Amino acid sequence: MNCWTRLFAIIKKEVRQLLRDRLTFGMIVGIPVMQIVLFGYAINSDVRHLRGAVADAAGTQLSRQLVADVQASQVADISRRARNAPELEEMLRRGEIDIGIYIPRDFERRLQQGDRPAAQLLVDGSDPVLVGTARGLTGLTLHDPGAVAAQTVVFEVRNYYNPERRSAVFVVPGLIGVILTMTMVLFTAVAIVRERERGNLEMLITTPVKSAELMIGKILPYVVIGLLQVTLIMGLGNLVFDVPVNGSVLDVYLASLLFIAANLSLGLVISTAAQNQFQAMQMTFFFFLPSILLSGFMFPFAGMPRPAQLFAELLPLTHFVRLIRGIMLRGAGLSELLPEMGALLLFMAITLSFATLRFRKRLD
Repeated sequence: MNCWTRLFAIIKKEVRQLLRDRLTFGMIVGIPVMQIVLFGYAINSDVRHLRGAVADAAGTQLSRQLVADVQASQVADISRRARNAPELEEMLRRGEIDIGIYIPRDFERRLQQGDRPAAQLLVDGSDPVLVGTARGLTGLTLHDPGAVAAQTVVFEVRNYYNPERRSAVFVVPGLIGVILTMTMVLFTAVAIVRERERGNLEMLITTPVKSAELMIGKILPYVVIGLLQVTLIMGLGNLVFDVPVNGSVLDVYLASLLFIAANLSLGLVISTAAQNQFQAMQMTFFFFLPSILLSGFMFPFAGMPRPAQLFAELLPLTHFVRLIRGIMLRGAGLSELLPEMGALLLFMAITLSFATLRFRKRLD
């Protein structure tokens, strides 16, 4: 009987502890809900509304009907025009479009003869899923009101940046961002909490160190660690999986440096909110999961509903994935990826300022 009394007392104590720890109690409910919602939004192989452009050299009624039919298929949103195929290729390289349609001058003759493809699809093949989606347009039935019967348009699909459709080429660059997010946010989130738990803040109280100086001092050592991780991942990716670096290596490090600083500043925000190291790890996981699922690292960004895309734009990993794949796979320069750089700079400025304002050199 005494055994059951003691057991009940321990259970009662643990329940009270959970009720007092609001963060842990919230995680019990929040994590399953978040996983269901995120996986439901993110895992979608039925990709639609790819960013598209067209170069119509034919300029005929049939070519315009082809563009309208592609638009009606909802596979691509044709929102931009180009003068020729090289301009479409440049748009692909800068990451402005996912798919380009080139219609040659002799489009109608090719369509009638049927001995060769009537038009070309230029696809950003760094994501193999997009190539598969674009191939769905091959054999598109063209419904021309002036024709006696419908005609089938055969496209030639040109796969850029990953012609072999190797998954490693797509995964490894994004993996740089995932690993940096996991390590940098967690390391920094735990840093100040650990100082508080070990009593080291008592020594800092007696020093003239300012809050901003302490924040920056906490960040700098981890910046070096992050750059070492970037070097390791790039080296192994090239040596083991033959992942190319088509752009400037210096641009890779500059983009990674900005991303590392953004993640470290977020870690500082978490460290000022968490009461202990366990809470810091919980909050890091709460941020890490949506970053992986919604950033475009694993699943196509274009396949997500608009609300999920808008939320993903708030995550630094979303912008870094575009940056690193643009540099490593498409050979783009930082000057061509300024919107993504600006988003990371803004995120870092906001989170670092917020962390500095929240931090106080005191034990309570």
